[in-house]
Amino acid sequence: MPQLNERWPSRSGSGLGCLLLLVSFCMVVPGSVVHATEDTKRPNVVLLMSDDQGWGEAGYLGHPVLRTPNLDAMAANGLRLDRFYAGSPVCSPTRATVLTGRSNDRTGVFDHGYALRLQERTLAQALRDAGYATAHFGKWHLNGFRGTQGAPVLASDPHSPGAFGFDYWLSSNSNFELNPLLSRMGRFEELSGDSSDVLAAEAVQFMTRNARAGKPFLVAVWYSAAHRPHDASEADQRAYADLGGKPRRYYGELAAMDRSIGAIRRSLQELGIDRDTLVWFCSDNGGLSRIGPDTVGGLRGSKGTIYEGGLRVPAVVEWPAGMASPRASTFPSSTLDIFPTLVDILDLPDSVMLRPVDGMSLRPLFEREQGPRSKPIPIRHGNRAALIDNDYKLLTDRLGSGEYELYDLSKDPQEKKNLFERESVIATRMVKQLEEWNRSVEASVAGRDYPEGRVLPGEPEPREWRDAPEYEPYRAELEKRFGARRVGTKDVVAARSEDPITS
Repeated sequence: MPQLNERWPSRSGSGLGCLLLLVSFCMVVPGSVVHATEDTKRPNVVLLMSDDQGWGEAGYLGHPVLRTPNLDAMAANGLRLDRFYAGSPVCSPTRATVLTGRSNDRTGVFDHGYALRLQERTLAQALRDAGYATAHFGKWHLNGFRGTQGAPVLASDPHSPGAFGFDYWLSSNSNFELNPLLSRMGRFEELSGDSSDVLAAEAVQFMTRNARAGKPFLVAVWYSAAHRPHDASEADQRAYADLGGKPRRYYGELAAMDRSIGAIRRSLQELGIDRDTLVWFCSDNGGLSRIGPDTVGGLRGSKGTIYEGGLRVPAVVEWPAGMASPRASTFPSSTLDIFPTLVDILDLPDSVMLRPVDGMSLRPLFEREQGPRSKPIPIRHGNRAALIDNDYKLLTDRLGSGEYELYDLSKDPQEKKNLFERESVIATRMVKQLEEWNRSVEASVAGRDYPEGRVLPGEPEPREWRDAPEYEPYRAELEKRFGARRVGTKDVVAARSEDPITS
């Protein structure tokens, strides 16, 4: 049976200090600045995504506890998207919307742990084909594996980041914490320090290498913070010592993530490419319900619901060469818009996106505030669906039942007053739009969008990595490392003995 030290090399160094030193080392030394082109048609692209960070959980949004000086600086220098929606109220589906510009159900990612269909066309493929170096760092969760604790992605995985256009990747199936075990292009490696610092250091190396070579890059850094099991260094927890154990670890994780964003931004500045790099930050879904203080900024609902608390997330875009002066925008926008926006900026052919596309380009918003959004934002998760059309939001928890709720978010952002009966004209129009859209999604689910007219066989069903035969050679060592125990058919990640987690 393979042993840990035989198959998974450890990176030298110890902990946080080593990772920060690595970040500093990867930055360009004085006198070796890379001079960026003024051509804003080919900006570098950095996509940053947190995990379970709710609306309001940033210093610039007035959170009462969390301090995020680097996100605050990014917001002060860029475009704050204060009505930005995750494509889904849970993880994997939103990731699918980022990569495709399409509703997650169209792509086969119906819930967390579903695999992105190989017939989809992705953002990474489009930019790679346009001459970009492409890399993914962190949580993947689009290869059909469920579970809170993720295993490293196998080299043989047909749904690895490499299968969808990322030429370089250091990734995990799902979540990871301190001293993460990740897969570098299929080779398992133990790395030291906070996972957010690890991802930043690796991203900086990739960006530096390609900037020096004069090659534009797409870098996706998909953090594990602050998804459970919450874990943070003692140093990062110290600032939140007055909180209970779980919130202290949770906010410590977010503080580490914010620090890593600062390291990435500083590297871009020292490389001399910050003006010509588009950095887009957002979360993958709304905040958690059992963390204090409130994670959703007073909105209704939380992760897993289609109310605002489950869908609205913090988001900032920074691109000095391609934007007007810094400002905050209340224009409704979504993860569905990321791919169409970049296609517009780079003037790529429409064929790089599979139709139908549910998002729209936000390029005009970078220049000035826009009027009403011309294309409603659709969301479908399980039997639930929502349609956001500027001020109005229609939703149902039971598709096909005829039971709907309608809210005017401009007057009622907490979704307290259902206007479905009172605003019958608006309600009737939006119900028709949502039902027509839902029928188009059903056609996509059946594979009608693909050249073959059907879904090709071989797409995996969601499963635990412990139940997958391809992980059999590594199972004993992985379970030993993760401390997992099985309860019925459900895997539960046991707590680290020195830092008990009870919920």
